[in-house]
Amino acid sequence: MNNFSDISEQKLISSVPKNFKRVLFVCLVLLVLCAIASLVLGSRVVRLQELLDGLFHPDAESYGANIVRKRVARTVFALCCGAALGVSGSLMQSVTRNPIADPSILGVNTGASVFVVSGIAFLNISAAHQYIWLALIGAAITAVFVFGIGSMGRGGATPIKLVLAGAATSAALSSVVSAILIPRSYVMDQFRFWQVGSVGSGSWSVVLTLAPFLVTGVVTAILTAPALNALALGDDVATGMGVRTGVLRLISALAGVILCGAVTALAGPIGFIGLLATHVMRLVLGPDLRFVIPMSALSGAIILTISDILGRLLGSPGELEVGVVTAFVGAPLLIFLAIRSKVRSL
Repeated sequence: MNNFSDISEQKLISSVPKNFKRVLFVCLVLLVLCAIASLVLGSRVVRLQELLDGLFHPDAESYGANIVRKRVARTVFALCCGAALGVSGSLMQSVTRNPIADPSILGVNTGASVFVVSGIAFLNISAAHQYIWLALIGAAITAVFVFGIGSMGRGGATPIKLVLAGAATSAALSSVVSAILIPRSYVMDQFRFWQVGSVGSGSWSVVLTLAPFLVTGVVTAILTAPALNALALGDDVATGMGVRTGVLRLISALAGVILCGAVTALAGPIGFIGLLATHVMRLVLGPDLRFVIPMSALSGAIILTISDILGRLLGSPGELEVGVVTAFVGAPLLIFLAIRSKVRSL
């Protein structure tokens, strides 16, 4: 592929969306409000003084201040995971030209889970950085497998074939995960949150482990956005504009796999964030990926943080894992999109 900036200079979609500044402002305000709500709300509501002590007085040892400090790391982790999944969903929808592509729908999350659970059960792996590398391998292999199956037969990789291939692969791999976990109670007890996804394990060490993968994936996505705009016009048109479509798809898909694989390794298979975040941004901003991709990061962070807050409130005094909440919201959305768009390609 030629320099990505060459495509940008061609100004495939030259104008900034009219409402971009307004949408950006609203998203930033919501992000701040969600972060504050995540620190305050939960099985125990934190008072204002406890919030201030936890944030600005490290020597404060009150129970509420300690809760705030723990929630800070959890909130940052939720924001990072949501951003990663939002961008991953945008990339997968663009690469496959499938409006309902998402790491969970295409089975990529489940593939990552299989490899990590296998590593825990058979290789006694226990470090977060080891989880991530296994998850990336599993996510990559699953993505290639699903795309290969969906590309077979007449018509190539159509949206409906990719979704069916992803659903079948996800179901099969979920059975493999269950087969590994059920007879091994120690694995089941330690990583049972994987079955639904949770950000409850968020800590600063986990955030630092995720950070390089998040930065790599997001930067790659932003750099490839102009060329992905060309790809949306069709392979022939994109090739005529100087885009090496095969290399572009490989790089973009790899960035998406890195993002969703890293999140799955650390938080479990959280579904529908990429689908919901990207569609919201496409609805309000239009199809230009130069704006949709970074804004999907913001909207994904907001959606996942809100879901985590709802899980804590609805499950009080315990906790309802965030994967349950996102599935409850995302499944009806998927049905609505399938009916309304008739699963047409982008």
